[in-house]
Amino acid sequence: MTAPPAWWKDAVVYQVYVRSFADSDGDGIGDLAGLSDRLGHLKTLGVDGLWLNPCYPSPQVDHGYDVADYTDIEPAYGTLASFDALLAQAHDLGLKLLLDLVPNHCSSKHPWFQAALAAEPGSPARDRFLFRDGRGPGGDEPPNNWPSVFGGPAWTRVTEPDGSPGQWYLHLFDAQQPDFNWRNPDVGDLFESILRFWFDRGIDGFRIDVAHGLVKHPALPDMGLDKALSHSPMWNHPDVHDVYRRWRLIANSYAGRDLTLVGEIWVPEVEDLALYLRPDELPQAFYFDLLTQPWRATALRTAIESGIKHIAEVGAVVTWTLSNHDVHRTVTRYGQDQSIVVGSSQDPAAGTRARGPVDLAQGKSYARSAILMLLALPGSVYLYQGEELGLPEVMDLPLTARQDPIVFRSGGRDLGRDGCRVPLPWEHDAPSFGFSPADEPDGPATPWLPQPQWFADYSVDLELTDASSFLSLYRRALQLRREHFAAPAAPLEWIELPGRDDALAFRRGERVCFVNCGAEPFDLPSEWGTVILASAQVSGHTGRTASPASTVWLTTTPTT
Repeated sequence: MTAPPAWWKDAVVYQVYVRSFADSDGDGIGDLAGLSDRLGHLKTLGVDGLWLNPCYPSPQVDHGYDVADYTDIEPAYGTLASFDALLAQAHDLGLKLLLDLVPNHCSSKHPWFQAALAAEPGSPARDRFLFRDGRGPGGDEPPNNWPSVFGGPAWTRVTEPDGSPGQWYLHLFDAQQPDFNWRNPDVGDLFESILRFWFDRGIDGFRIDVAHGLVKHPALPDMGLDKALSHSPMWNHPDVHDVYRRWRLIANSYAGRDLTLVGEIWVPEVEDLALYLRPDELPQAFYFDLLTQPWRATALRTAIESGIKHIAEVGAVVTWTLSNHDVHRTVTRYGQDQSIVVGSSQDPAAGTRARGPVDLAQGKSYARSAILMLLALPGSVYLYQGEELGLPEVMDLPLTARQDPIVFRSGGRDLGRDGCRVPLPWEHDAPSFGFSPADEPDGPATPWLPQPQWFADYSVDLELTDASSFLSLYRRALQLRREHFAAPAAPLEWIELPGRDDALAFRRGERVCFVNCGAEPFDLPSEWGTVILASAQVSGHTGRTASPASTVWLTTTPTT
């Protein structure tokens, strides 16, 4: 008897930005108890699991991506006991739970880095990080010309214990996020113990932050003038694959668990991504090429074809996503100028955070169409919280409210990521839209990021009563995906559409997904079967005319 495929191969996983999901104690900050209280939302939505953004103890300079302790829970979010309760509740509901692992860097408050600051140059404590002497007279210049992803240089100089100007340390992100030296065996041993700590506790996997950045070029040479992602000594060094071979052995040692490791990997070509997905490395890695495409049929088809082809060649399945905590929300991106193409800079995610006018009607139509296209593809899908409500990006947060270090290190040139992290609206007429409890003596605290008044129109309670809402579409789509497009559904086969280069269609066995990216309607052929779901009205005198900017699912299998 053939064993069923691993759960993660076709799962739909919901990303929870804990700080902004639900607040249980009225302090304006989301927490694990708040998530537990609202976990039924994810169950009825129809997802298979959830991924929590970092919830470890942290100074919150980068809201959890600066980890001070990898084996505990941030006090603002709860305790290990509340985490265990959440995990048990999720499993009781049939939901898998993944944590976010941050192995490229830690907080400057981590005990290891504090020990390194107190130690001498060349000491074992400093060798766990990337400390180097400076260049130029007195070592006053950084060791190389590497830029920080968040803006400014990637090096900060320390003051030595005797008070003299000292060495420099590398931080590819904020200065309070020093990079580990993954060529030091202590680092690998530390993270093996971290993996085992949480796997032993019962989690189902990890999302791996900056998975392509752990191992740098050993000589730390200057970057070329073009500073392109494909020519960078900072990223995608071949030696990083040894890390994931070790981690895959660890995950596989938990027999019967089907544990997964999902890499956040921004690389210039899908062939590079596929190398991380070889059978002895990561089970999954996000395929970001589709996320970065404009809403154009030819661009979408090319990205889908390339992802499936190259990732299948190594025996893996594609992990699709159109959204996360680092990019502008889908409705906003698709409501902007669709001639924009995201480049391969040091931070491709920054290219998804464009300024400029937003046509919300266009954005909503494209985003509704996009989610049906995404859920019909073979592989797994990751959804970001609030996307199921059709939330737009909050573009006009005042500078005084913004907290993302990108904003400040870039001098305000980059809007940063706060706009997609604003706390969710649950109830349209409640204080803080139900994000925090209203029964506190003085009422709930102000949410950690301000919610605009128009969030009321996107609240969960209102959308639940509206059959045409984003939430209703998502719930129906996830139910039908499980019936029609989840494993073991047939592979994808393209259907050619002569004369319509503004649309695409593919078949998976007896099911068809048609995507109209253009401004003209399309008459759906009768041989495609019966319409089972559409992102916009299917009309016409025959009832088979797909609207512009819409996606339609059809089947030739009789339905009840």
